[in-house]
Amino acid sequence: MAGYLVSDTRKVTTHRFIEMKQRGEKISMLTSYDYTMAGIVDGAGIDGILVGDSASNVMAGNGTTLPMTVEQMIYHARSVVRGVNRALVVCDMPFGSYQIDRHEGVKNAIHIMKESGCDALKLEGGEEIIDTVKGILDAGIPVMGHLGLTPQSINKFGTYAVRAKDEAEAEKLRRDAVLLQEAGCFSIVLEKVPSNLAGEVSANLTIPTIGIGAGGNTDGQILVVTDMLGMTKGFSPRFLRRYADLNSVINNAIGQYVADVKACDFPNEQESY
Repeated sequence: MAGYLVSDTRKVTTHRFIEMKQRGEKISMLTSYDYTMAGIVDGAGIDGILVGDSASNVMAGNGTTLPMTVEQMIYHARSVVRGVNRALVVCDMPFGSYQIDRHEGVKNAIHIMKESGCDALKLEGGEEIIDTVKGILDAGIPVMGHLGLTPQSINKFGTYAVRAKDEAEAEKLRRDAVLLQEAGCFSIVLEKVPSNLAGEVSANLTIPTIGIGAGGNTDGQILVVTDMLGMTKGFSPRFLRRYADLNSVINNAIGQYVADVKACDFPNEQESY
């Protein structure tokens, strides 16, 4: 495998996530939603791919993640799995698929795992959903937690601002992180929380934390792939680093194609049969 900075081509597992934390090796994650992008991301040596319900925004143009359904997540996850050889593939459980009760959550979790072929599931929340998390784990399904800013609860928060800045919410996050670890989660995403808090929580856990907008003291990092590649415009949170400007590259390429077609330059004789 000709991966960038990757010599270990073994399949990444949930156990290896924990081993990476123990070794002090940072974990790299990105989102993907389709076969083609997943193959590129995996080939570059990423450790984990999240099939995020952010597909609602990125792929479908919705304003929030709330409209995503179980079947839509299965479609995206199945497409990603087909393009991946090495990375751990984690799929988001969408809003409404696990908040009702334990039975409903376990049923949907099994359905997603069976139909998508992904390696693990991610759920947002702590104490409120801990019974469902335990049920899914009891069914033999690895679970990644998600604390801090939880986009599925945006209508309750009313804002995408940084979470856990006050001590009461910070203390709840600390408790929730321990509860998720004790339940058996293999890692936890910390989204948009103060860097010092994220570092404290990470140091107190034996499972790895994956940060997004949570500073550099977490055990790993995740970004939305279309954001870090500069495919999206108008979204520039403080935590986002753009590694390319594919919006301009793609726009220029398509513009040149249009111009060549209009000028009868494409296809030329060498491109014809």
